[in-house]
Amino acid sequence: MAAINNVRKHLMSLSRRTLLGTVAATSALPFAVHAQRPKLRIGVLNDQSGPYRDTTGNTSVVAARQAMVDAGVSGLGFDVEIITADHQNKPDVGAGIARQWIDNDSVDVVADVPTSSVALAVAEVCRLKDKVHLNASATAVALTGEQCNPNTIVWSFDTYMMAVSSGGATVKAGGDSWFFVTADYAFGHSLQDQTSRMVTKAGGKVVGAIRYPFPDTTDFSSFLTQAMASGAKVLGLANAGGDTVNSIKQAAEFGVGRKMKIAPMLMFITDVHALGLDIAAGLTLTESFYWDLNDRTRAFTKRIVANSPKNYPNQAHASAYSSVLHYIKTAAKMGAAEAKKSGAATVAAMKRLPTEDDAFGAGSIREDGRGLFPAYLFQVKTKAESKSEWDLYKLLSTTPGKDAARPLADGGCKLIKA
Repeated sequence: MAAINNVRKHLMSLSRRTLLGTVAATSALPFAVHAQRPKLRIGVLNDQSGPYRDTTGNTSVVAARQAMVDAGVSGLGFDVEIITADHQNKPDVGAGIARQWIDNDSVDVVADVPTSSVALAVAEVCRLKDKVHLNASATAVALTGEQCNPNTIVWSFDTYMMAVSSGGATVKAGGDSWFFVTADYAFGHSLQDQTSRMVTKAGGKVVGAIRYPFPDTTDFSSFLTQAMASGAKVLGLANAGGDTVNSIKQAAEFGVGRKMKIAPMLMFITDVHALGLDIAAGLTLTESFYWDLNDRTRAFTKRIVANSPKNYPNQAHASAYSSVLHYIKTAAKMGAAEAKKSGAATVAAMKRLPTEDDAFGAGSIREDGRGLFPAYLFQVKTKAESKSEWDLYKLLSTTPGKDAARPLADGGCKLIKA
């Protein structure tokens, strides 16, 4: 009987130990099941239905997602999610989306943001909310000048770069009198202003200019007629995207090229492709990226085209990729939780870290938030010179990154210590 009682006590002891072990394991289970990796959320905000839909649009979203892949996010200890929206080229819409993303959707970064008036509004929202604004495609120099802020980076091009490269080359070639057709918003004003300064400094003159409503203008005939009547040697197009394409098409119909040199001050390979070489051949333009520059740009383009087969990447798409990639690399060094705390602190860390990727190679970000990358002056090939559908440019000259950006002393950025 005593032996039986000893067995019962042993079994009860085993049961208690088993139960306690099961409880302990069960108590730990929710922590294992519910433990979540930190997540960074990036909102790609751009024009997905208007004149800049090919210049930015879905291909910029593809580029940002490719940056996640190339950064190797799965092995970094945190997740990255990308969401997108169409700002319709309206500052109030863009600012409203940015606020909603930050306040309701835990967005840490607002990226891309073409249309300078929208970009300036979004930059202010990000400053007030202490989030990151990675601008890949707006070009008004105010973003790194008088309206600069510690939360904004402008990646690879702006109106100063276009004026120095494309405008400078045109004046050197004898185009010393200009008439501007200008999109009536912050970007167009900035591009006309920067180019006019360059023309005047080089000894030329601006004989006239006309501003047209943006983004609601498709008929440029009256503006082109005024330009031809001005007697200017150069028609300066201070516009971009679909507006540039329509301006050049209509200029060809009016025979403007027989009387004036047409100078598109901001033109992308996507615009050249849309025009076709019958119209675009011989035009000169500036971009900070070209898919066929070297082995690395070709490799990058191959990855993008796999998901955007009808739209090769331009400098805006490449900037969306490169800026997001650099942000993820910086967050990995800081730690995702630390990167989420302050957009200004994260941007400061991005400025300290040299940039490196297949789209631009090595580069850096200046104190005012301007990325420093070379500017390439291209001439559009003729049909006889082009060997394939997107073989469109031949390189004429290169401006080093430090010379392609406006001098710090001239910008008026309050982040620059005297």
